[in-house]
Amino acid sequence: MSVISHPEALGRTARRRVRWMTAAACSTAIEALAVGAWFLLVVLETRTAATALVGVGILFCGSVLRASIFRATTSERGDVLKPSRLCTAVFVTAGWVCWLLVAESIGGARGVLAAGIVLVGAVLARFTLERRVFDGKRSDRGRSVVWCQFVPAVLVAAGASALLSSVWFVDWSIASPPISLVSSRFVLHVEAAQIGFALFGLITFLAYQQRFRTALET
Repeated sequence: MSVISHPEALGRTARRRVRWMTAAACSTAIEALAVGAWFLLVVLETRTAATALVGVGILFCGSVLRASIFRATTSERGDVLKPSRLCTAVFVTAGWVCWLLVAESIGGARGVLAAGIVLVGAVLARFTLERRVFDGKRSDRGRSVVWCQFVPAVLVAAGASALLSSVWFVDWSIASPPISLVSSRFVLHVEAAQIGFALFGLITFLAYQQRFRTALET
């Protein structure tokens, strides 16, 4: 009865849900493309100074785009390209680079775990900066801090750890029997790294979905 009596409330809830799901999907796509391209250049390919710089540039551009989505979704406050707001993109880029450096310097499972902790701190600081810079009138307190910032940060770090582990510790691939299609034959080949990328994308989507939903409701 309450839903029928207040259809405008149902409409606002539906619009808000579409809004945060769209923002989460766009942010996930950008994150997966930027981090995936950087990861491909510096981990899966032969690392050189040129590929490292290109990878960092891709990370930075991806961070700027994600910040733009957060600004457009949660507020209408100014331009994302202001120096004070570009610092969030610089911070995120540095966080990912530090994550990989820590993992490689320690090595093994301990390196992945330590790097994951570092990335949780970096992503949590990034979320806090974005919240203050782009939506300064709001304040996250109490339980909303956990759901809007900490839990998504842990999820992003978990996805990144799964991606790195799939490359470092898993050495297998699956190939399907030859498949005939019209006059062509092909084989589906799935490697552990591809599963790692898929897990990273899925977990990252859950993180951003939780973050945007909580940000729009608080």
